[in-house]
Amino acid sequence: MALARRITLIALLLALGACSSLFGTRDPLRIDLVGLEPATGQGMEARFTVKLRVQNPNDQAIDYNGIALDLSVNGQPLASGVSDASGQVPRFGEKVISVPVSISAFSAFRQAWGLSGGPPRQGMPYEINGKLAGGLFGTVRFSDKGVLNWPEPVARP
Repeated sequence: MALARRITLIALLLALGACSSLFGTRDPLRIDLVGLEPATGQGMEARFTVKLRVQNPNDQAIDYNGIALDLSVNGQPLASGVSDASGQVPRFGEKVISVPVSISAFSAFRQAWGLSGGPPRQGMPYEINGKLAGGLFGTVRFSDKGVLNWPEPVARP
């Protein structure tokens, strides 16, 4: 009986080791905000299409079936969006993914109020947090931070 328990324990440990090798460690995805285009909104909301460049520095492709993201500007929530887009980010490759986002009138008002309190800023910090859905063990979370810089006004002669 003791031999059977030992064999069962060894088999269980081997199975757990095999499972962990299937889901080995991956390097995090690199996400960059590459575009923000206006879209048609309804009522008092504003809509945009956020374009993200997703780079996969891993040796296995990442399949996804849906994406969700939240966008904050100046430390305040601004927009959120979801898409049921599906596809694959190739191994050691990249893909641009478009996600429609909504900005509520309250969020836009809060941002405008925050900007009106002082001198105009050249750069506004932003942060994107989200996830690429990929099934039970395939969901990949991501984040990106940066500064939105407005173009300098062109001086007229």
